[in-house]
Amino acid sequence: MSGGVAYLTKRFPRLSETFILDEILGLQAEGVPLRVFSMGDPQEALVQPDVERVQGPVRYLHGRGGWRERIRNGARAAAAHGRRFGRSPARYAAVLLRTERERPGFAAVRRFNEAVLLADWVEADGSTHVHAAFAHGPAEVARIVYRLTGIPYSFAGHAKDLYLTSPAALARRVRDAQFVLVCSSTAADHLRRIAADNVGEAFADRVVLAPHGVDTARFRPLAAGQATGEAEQAGVTLHVLAVGRLVEKKGYPVLLEALARARALGHAIDLTVIGGGALLPLLRARAEALGVAGSVHFLGPRNQREVAAAYQRADLFAQASVVLPDGDRDGIPNSVLEAMASGLPVVATLAGGIPEVVTHGECGLLAVPGDAGALAAHLAALAGDPQMRRHLGRGARTRVVQGFDRQSMIRAVAPLFSAASAGRP
Repeated sequence: MSGGVAYLTKRFPRLSETFILDEILGLQAEGVPLRVFSMGDPQEALVQPDVERVQGPVRYLHGRGGWRERIRNGARAAAAHGRRFGRSPARYAAVLLRTERERPGFAAVRRFNEAVLLADWVEADGSTHVHAAFAHGPAEVARIVYRLTGIPYSFAGHAKDLYLTSPAALARRVRDAQFVLVCSSTAADHLRRIAADNVGEAFADRVVLAPHGVDTARFRPLAAGQATGEAEQAGVTLHVLAVGRLVEKKGYPVLLEALARARALGHAIDLTVIGGGALLPLLRARAEALGVAGSVHFLGPRNQREVAAAYQRADLFAQASVVLPDGDRDGIPNSVLEAMASGLPVVATLAGGIPEVVTHGECGLLAVPGDAGALAAHLAALAGDPQMRRHLGRGARTRVVQGFDRQSMIRAVAPLFSAASAGRP
């Protein structure tokens, strides 16, 4: 079948990257012909059930499974290099040299090798466009494919991939792309400034604001009379939920301190954390040191169905994100949108794109990143005010349904992909 979009991500399927899976399924539902490629296989034990709905096989640039598969993949890559060089030795050499000049070292060779294999597959499939799901490695591979073949590309930017990639490299990728999707206004403005400063104002217009959105049918409040987690009276334990990888920028140590301070004020509050990561031992030790270990429950990773049920059991959602010294920060965390769609009031920080969706006093309460005292005050205030929790929860649900419904978000960007799949600029 000729035409279509080659959709390239970094590691698929990753449990924590549900927005990638949702976008693939949403575009396929809109009739966009996609072929999914991944640079690697995360080989996670837990996989989202909806992965089964992805149409067609996922092809891996680095193979997957055992050593036999890796050898076969290496042979395919070698054959692709031979065909590419034989077709145009001058172009092959020029692109390789330019890639190495822009980013000297092994990384350039690795990206070039990935691009040659992807170019071989994309041309064989007859794809007319490559879309990279991230602004770092995948976008660079898509750009090299463009230089090798002339097949146009686009890419998406989110958080770490934008804030930790060199401005010069990002600007080059924007300049050569047909369009760039960014999930928050904060990040989109950041990328537009980089493009304008490095390659010219005209290229900044290629950056398109495209929030991920959330499935408001899957993530929703329990029906009236079914509430299981809401602490309606003073003295009843308030159940706080946090969802996200156990990584530094999520601010879990700050959240634990806020919990300890709120409990010290006499409020019965417990915290459930869903997500896995290397910080778990540190966070357990921190909870122990703060004297709240008995009130904190680390559940580890869970799939979307289990997370949706957890939102319905909670009274409040907490997101203590911080901005790291290297500039890394959240965009708009999917977990915030999911919690709000589930009718939960949100206590969060002003980090990244969070204020774009959480309006203070209307659907949640916000604090300066890293301010455990302010977060504790918000937790304490909501612990003693069920009416305010209900008010903020209703506002949260309304905000997401009206402004961040996934189906609406997908329909807004689908024409870009449809045009690309048909070979139209």
